[in-house]
Amino acid sequence: MTVPTVQGIEVIDFHLHFRIEHDPATRDLSGGQFTCSDHDEEAQRRRGELVAAQSARWRRAWDFPDPQPSGERTWQEEADLWLGELDRYGIAHATFVTGCGDDRVAELVARNPQRFSGMANLRDLTEPGAAERLRRSITELGLRGLKLFAPLLPHRIDDPAAEEVWRVAAEHGIPVLIHFGHCGSSGGIAHNAHIEPAWLEPVAKRFPGIPFVIPHFGVQHVQQVLFLAWACPNVHVDTSGSNQWVRWMPYKLTLEDLFRRCYETIGPDRIVFGSDSSWFPRGYCYRYLADQLRVCHEMGMPEADLAKVFGGNAARLLRLPRQGHS
Repeated sequence: MTVPTVQGIEVIDFHLHFRIEHDPATRDLSGGQFTCSDHDEEAQRRRGELVAAQSARWRRAWDFPDPQPSGERTWQEEADLWLGELDRYGIAHATFVTGCGDDRVAELVARNPQRFSGMANLRDLTEPGAAERLRRSITELGLRGLKLFAPLLPHRIDDPAAEEVWRVAAEHGIPVLIHFGHCGSSGGIAHNAHIEPAWLEPVAKRFPGIPFVIPHFGVQHVQQVLFLAWACPNVHVDTSGSNQWVRWMPYKLTLEDLFRRCYETIGPDRIVFGSDSSWFPRGYCYRYLADQLRVCHEMGMPEADLAKVFGGNAARLLRLPRQGHS
């Protein structure tokens, strides 16, 4: 079998979301409807309108269609749509970091394990049984990593009560992908007590065998991520998403700035490509991949490093068998 490639690179996308839901445009990452602290229905309605308008402006700027409910489509049909997208754009392998629960992600992976892999999810690292649930997801379900949303956890990432979860992750050597910074689409969480990547330092130092990956270049906490990676050689970044958050920074920051700073400091072995593709009819966000490849080419990145960033590093972290080319 000929392995799909893009520009001769076996692209492994480290960061996609599998979603079957009624209205992805109006749900936050915790799965609940947008709410207001005063629980006033009129305030909720008004906030929903403002957020929807802001989201619509973003989609128009990027020329993206509006999200559509999956309707009567089954998860198997949704999985087949994703497989078609990978074939269409020449993506060798996709890792779904969320997907309606660990069992459903495992079913998705089993549908085509050569093209799909998945990560476990935990909403609370400190609750009883969390470590054993993770162990089951790895050993029985065959999932290859753990995805966490730090701003949505009920505790800080360095809470001592999470120790057993970290021990399981270290035992199995799985990558742990932790979203820090602004969480959700327009109208999401901008700040809370758990949102900063600096809190990861004591955990990463205590468990050097766990490869921690911070997506979206750390969002607004770029400086913290760079110093965290300096302090902890097991900390990586992923490149996923539109990275439109750079427009909200108080100083000029571009995608090239992000790549160049990470490449020159933490190096090519700890940068992992992801697209953050998630919903239809947008489908696979090839333009994110194209933009990132263009930036890396314009930087003069050697072919060997391009192969690491856009596939090799993900394969190593996820322990994927490389199929080679025929």
